[in-house]
Formats: sequence, C-alpha cells, structure tokens
Amino acid sequence: MSQIYIVEDDENIRELVMYALRTSDFVVQGFAHAKDFDKALERELPALVLLDIMLPDEDGLAILHRLKTQSKTKQLPVIMLTAKGSEYDRVKGLDTGADDYITKPFSVLELVSRIRAVLRRMGDGESKMKRFSYKEVELDTQTHTVKVSGEIISLTYKEFEMLHILMENAECVLSRDKLMSKVWGIDFEGETRTVDMHIKTLRKKLGIGGEIIKTVRGVGYKVGE
Repeated sequence: MSQIYIVEDDENIRELVMYALRTSDFVVQGFAHAKDFDKALERELPALVLLDIMLPDEDGLAILHRLKTQSKTKQLPVIMLTAKGSEYDRVKGLDTGADDYITKPFSVLELVSRIRAVLRRMGDGESKMKRFSYKEVELDTQTHTVKVSGEIISLTYKEFEMLHILMENAECVLSRDKLMSKVWGIDFEGETRTVDMHIKTLRKKLGIGGEIIKTVRGVGYKVGE
C-alpha cells in the first residue's frame, strides 16, 4: 500500500483526510508542523505528500521549494491544499513543482481521485526515463539535467517538464491546452497564458538553444524547424 504524508495544521481537516485515505487502502501519517514532517522524511520517504500552504511554523510554498531543490526529495509528488483561490497561488505552487492543487473546502472523494491520478502519472514517468537531444540542447530525465552546447542550464521543475514534453514530441505541434494538460496534469482552463509565460522564460534561459522552440501562430508550440 502507498504511504501518504499530510502536512495540515487544522486538526479536523487532517483527521478527516487521514480517515478517508485509510479507508481507501493508503497508509497515512499526519503532521501539524513542518519540523515533524521533516523528521519523518529523514526516516522514510512517502509515495506522495499533501501539503497545506498556510502553516504556523513555515509557509507551505517554502517547504515545497525545499523539497524540489533537494536531490533526495525532488521527484517526490506533492499536492497542495489551499484555502486561497487566487491565480498567483496556483501558478506559484505549480511552477515550484507541485503536481496538483486542491482548494478548500474539497470533496475527500475528489482528493482520493487526484492522489491516484498523480501516482499513476509518476509510475508512467518512471518507466519512460530517456535522454533527448535536438541541435545544441540535451535533456536527461534520469539526472534531471539540461545542457546547451555542453553547459548545464538551471531550470525550474515545470520549465524542465515543458521542455521534456516538447522534445519528446519533436516536430509535433502541441496546443497550449495540451501542454497545460501534459505538464500540469490537470485542467487549468482559461490559464493558457501560463504556458506562454513559461515558454518565454524557458527560451531566455536556454539562450541560443531557445531557438529550437517554435511558435505556431494560433495553435501552440513545437520543437523543430
């Protein structure tokens, strides 16, 4: 059975989610504070983390950033739990590396469904680890590195995933909606300008390598001529 960690300071929500997950055949540990969560991570990594944004001792986005920048935990799937509904919070969390988010109040049945979907995607990703190259750009999914003309380029988690999908589908045009679905794994309707923002920063970071990403007017983007 998959083990889930939930970091949530609201005891009622935490206990409700833990009960729902246990009845859905998950092993669950709950934490009200970041320090206790960190100690548990040192002992054992879970299959997935449910992480509240508003915590008393450390901001959830700061915890997420820490998880995604440490080699031991950067591949650990995270679903954000948030009472906030602003676009900024959604984009910030997803760009930092969250695999999904769910806004309070939420249905526990929907939450369980989202968890299963993320775990399925993680399983698929592990079986498809590959290296890709196109002109000056090289991408290695196993080491999670990108090189342009042999020089390592630092990308955010979502920038890396965006480039991965584009290179994996080289010469194929991917719509903004398709990129949203593939990179974030959720419907993010009406927010496809987020794709444009990530493409812009991705091109800038790749430098001369950014020229491999082409805009197909009125459709989307592709890697190719």
